[in-house]
Amino acid sequence: MLLAKLALGFCGTIAVAGVYTFHEGVMRVDEDQADGRHVHVWIPAAVVPLALHVVPSRHIEHAVRQARPWLPLLHALTKELQKYPEAELVEVRDTNQHVSIRTHRGKLLIDVSEPGETVHVSCPLVMMEDVSSALEAKSPAA
Repeated sequence: MLLAKLALGFCGTIAVAGVYTFHEGVMRVDEDQADGRHVHVWIPAAVVPLALHVVPSRHIEHAVRQARPWLPLLHALTKELQKYPEAELVEVRDTNQHVSIRTHRGKLLIDVSEPGETVHVSCPLVMMEDVSSALEAKSPAA
């Protein structure tokens, strides 16, 4: 009986950890190349802001210096885009190329297609807002 309770507690803990990890969604990058290679990267969105704490501070400081002028804009943009769950922001079509940037169910979707290469990026807006807030907090006053 004790073993069953331990197993139930362990399974419950794993389930709660999984739900928390994926509650903000998943950041996805999918790339199909002309030579047949495929690259697929899926990262739980809740992990990305946490990863900022393990990145060496010199790298964070360098990123903040480069992004400082754009951080308030990024923060405001991601916050406002959350109000538009289904919006086509940019669509460009050429004879053999296509670029689409839109929001869909709280995610920013970027799709780029050209002969021999296709890239799809899906990024939760909540995660982008969290990262921009975290970087702004690390940014010294200008």
